Formats: sequence, structure tokens, C-alpha cells
Amino acid sequence: MAAKKIAQELIYVDEGDRIPRVDDFVQSLSLGRGTVQGALKVLEDLRSIRLESRGHLGTFLIDKNVHLLKEIAGVGSFMGAMPLPYSPLYEGLATGMIEVSYRMHERMNLAYMRGSKQRLEGLRARRYDFVVMSLLAAEEEMKHHENLNIAMDFGPQTYVMKHQIFLADATKEHIEEGMRIGIDYTSIDQSKITLLECENLDVELVPINYMQLFENLQSGSLDAAVWNSDESRANRVFKKVDFRTKKARHVAEKASTSIILTEKDRADVQNFLSQLDKQEIIEIQQLVVNKKKLPHY
Repeated sequence: MAAKKIAQELIYVDEGDRIPRVDDFVQSLSLGRGTVQGALKVLEDLRSIRLESRGHLGTFLIDKNVHLLKEIAGVGSFMGAMPLPYSPLYEGLATGMIEVSYRMHERMNLAYMRGSKQRLEGLRARRYDFVVMSLLAAEEEMKHHENLNIAMDFGPQTYVMKHQIFLADATKEHIEEGMRIGIDYTSIDQSKITLLECENLDVELVPINYMQLFENLQSGSLDAAVWNSDESRANRVFKKVDFRTKKARHVAEKASTSIILTEKDRADVQNFLSQLDKQEIIEIQQLVVNKKKLPHY
């Protein structure tokens, strides 16, 4: 228990700086001298810290493993959720967030799951401290849930490059009446754009999992679907066209923007996220997209 308390203090001591004296720990933590000395030895034996005594100058922190200190101190890392990293943009965003948080000695963990609604449910259930989704999805959900807050906005074309309409029949130029259109209601972006583009058209909306669009377009079960144009396999196989309706084009831009969503009453999470260097995350994302950096997440 003494090692845990002292670890909490040493997390915030910079390498090369003097640590509090044994007597300081005795007074601030209400511990005995022998207990403090034993706790410091435990931390050294666990290789969470390396100390150097400099006589009357005091004891200095030469090296520390911040993540191990936090584990000992019982300070958990923050957990976020983002889309499955099937595109270079998602891989780059995950890489940037992990790298930047690591450099500021704040480890984050990321879970990957499809469907913005599922990620939002995880946020509200406190399984996740924050979630990554599009600006469009976030704004839609904030209309119904007051305790949500956009903690970071990465700007356009950081979530997807763009959404387009993918057509099974290459002779077609747009969605026509009588067509079967795939719609994934678990995806706020895909369903919202689809409904706006099909507004006032007599089409059949076919509920389907977003990840099954390729197979169903290829088999002819669907005639068209709104899809992320970052999907390289679909780009090679299907004809794609831009949206005709002004409403669909407007919301599609919001759907290309990545944001981080938190709950308003989670000041600790918002404070952590505010310390992340957004520009550095975007730069790392672009390096991954341009194949100048290997992704890791």
C-alpha cells in the first residue's frame, strides 16, 4: 500500500529531478520511515523507478517507467472505441492517437467495433471513456442525449475521404426508382445519407450489415448503396457516382470529419484529451495514408 501511494506521487516527478525526502513522505502519507524506505526499494526492484542518492543534495529520479508506475498506483489508462481499421485513414488515426498519447506518458487503449450506435452505447454504459465517430453521427446523437460533448474535431477527410453511391450496373448514372438500395441502420452516416439521397424516390430500402454491401452488390441482391469511397476493393469492381441531392452532399461532408465524443460530466477524460496534440495526430495519419509510416495500434 505504501508503494502504491508513493508511486502515485512519483508519476508527476520528472526524470532528473529530486524526489521528496523520506521525511516528506512520512509526513504527507502518514507512514513510518522504514515503511517509506521499504516501499521505495519495492518500486526499484520492480524496475518502475531508478534512483540515485547524491548525499546532502537528496535523492534523484534517474529513470522511470510511467506506465508501470501507473499500474502500481492503480491509475488506469483511458479506453476509447473507434471503427474497425479497414482503411488507411482509420489505421492512421489509431496510430496517431496511440503514439501521441504514449509520448505524453498517458497510455490509451482502443477497442475497434463497427457501428457508431454500438460505440455510443458503450460510452453511455461507461465501457469506454471516449468514442471516435463522424461529426454527422455525433451531432445526430447530441440531439437526443444532452450529456455528450465533442472533445476534439480533426476536420474534413479525416474519417473518410468521401461517401459515394456504388452501382451494381455500370450502365446506370444514379439511383433510379424501383432499385433495391442497401441501408445499414446501425450506421448513422450511411443510413442518413441514403435516406436523403433516396428522398421522394420509389425505391426498396433493404436493411443490411454495412460489411455485407460488397457481396450483395456483386451478387445482384442490391442495385446500389452509399459507401465509403476509401473501400479499395469496391473501387475496383463497382461504378461509383456522386450524390445528386444538395442535402446528401451537405451531410456527406460532415460524415468525412472525425471527432472524439465524451460525456460532459467526465472532466478527467476531457482533460486528458485536451492535452493531445491534434495537429500531430493528423500528421501521423497522413504519413500512414501516404505509406511513409507503418501503422501500429
